[in-house]
Amino acid sequence: MNRRKQLREGLVTNNPVLVQQIGMCATMAITTTLFNGVGMGLSVLIILTCCNVVVSALRKIIPEEIRLAIFVVVIAGFVTIVDLLLQAYIPALSAALGVFIPLIVVNCIIIGRAEAFCQKNTVKDSFFDGIFQGLGYTIVLIIMCVFREFVGSGRFGGGLIDIANGFRFTMDGTGGGIQIFPESYGMSIMNLPFGGFLTLGLLIGLMQYELKKFEKKKKMAERAAKELALQKEVEE
Repeated sequence: MNRRKQLREGLVTNNPVLVQQIGMCATMAITTTLFNGVGMGLSVLIILTCCNVVVSALRKIIPEEIRLAIFVVVIAGFVTIVDLLLQAYIPALSAALGVFIPLIVVNCIIIGRAEAFCQKNTVKDSFFDGIFQGLGYTIVLIIMCVFREFVGSGRFGGGLIDIANGFRFTMDGTGGGIQIFPESYGMSIMNLPFGGFLTLGLLIGLMQYELKKFEKKKKMAERAAKELALQKEVEE
């Protein structure tokens, strides 16, 4: 399978959030700081990749009648591992994400890829599918976090970047970020749930606009190629 095509699908043409429009609950809920977005995105990427590999490896021996139940068991196992690791080594992130880490068990992105891709493709292809789809999800989270945090609080990198003691990255969620303009000038509504709906809606609209524009250009190029081929046949 073409890796470049898989990467393009994960990031753009089949992006899990902006095109497939799945897994949006956590996307809107936790994208208030860069710390939350990066943590959630990487957690989903790791779980999705591991689940893809296991489901693909077992695809020939999983009974058709109970495949969804098996998928959920596999996903739950990896979610539990990631959840316990976060509690042990990054407790601040575990506390910030709260119930949304356990809810990855029923995240449509992971179940959807297991159902639509992994049970039909090789382990290698499924591995890269997990990486690229997870990367696409993570990038959307980061974009939403940066936009909401900047517009809502005038800040960048909240929880992740600490400049009080010199520029450094923190894993305890206490970093104040980089204050670009006074917080009082920000649109505080962007820090509320409505801000998540608004930001996600804007991103989906922008993505759909770009995809339609790309599709239109592609059709025009195909039509021009056909006309040129027809013209050459007539001349011959």
